[in-house]
Amino acid sequence: MAAAKYQASSSSRFSHCKYRVFLSFRGEDTRKNFTDHLYTALVQAGIHTFRDDDEIGRGENIESELQKAIQQSKIAIIVFSKDYASSRWCLDELVMIMERRRTADCIVFPVFYHVDPSQVRKQTGSFAAAFVEHEKRFKKEMERVNGWRIALKEVADLAGMVLGDG
Repeated sequence: MAAAKYQASSSSRFSHCKYRVFLSFRGEDTRKNFTDHLYTALVQAGIHTFRDDDEIGRGENIESELQKAIQQSKIAIIVFSKDYASSRWCLDELVMIMERRRTADCIVFPVFYHVDPSQVRKQTGSFAAAFVEHEKRFKKEMERVNGWRIALKEVADLAGMVLGDG
């Protein structure tokens, strides 16, 4: 009885969302391995999942489609990999996801794939190197760069999953 009640309330909580899960990841790092396996497992479990290469059609505005998908998702799974922070697309997605978390009923689940959460939180290692480049490239948009830094710190403070070798 309790399980049926949970299932009914759970499905109604997601009824206004087009996607159950939005996957954020650095394609070059994880698309052909971890993220593909995760996506396949979610889909096989019957979980409607947004992944950019499957859901955005040719000729569509990528940024607006990503923003719309984030707004229409109940859960965001963010796969942090070594070069995640080198992508301004990933960082912009992250900011949108964290904003949605603050203003709506959105669950954010970070996955640290061969990256320690402290590297994300403190922007050390490859994350520090990425920000050296971002600060050069976006020197007239430092507010944007600072927004990325804040979002990384916020998300690294959330309970998530740390995956290393094995």
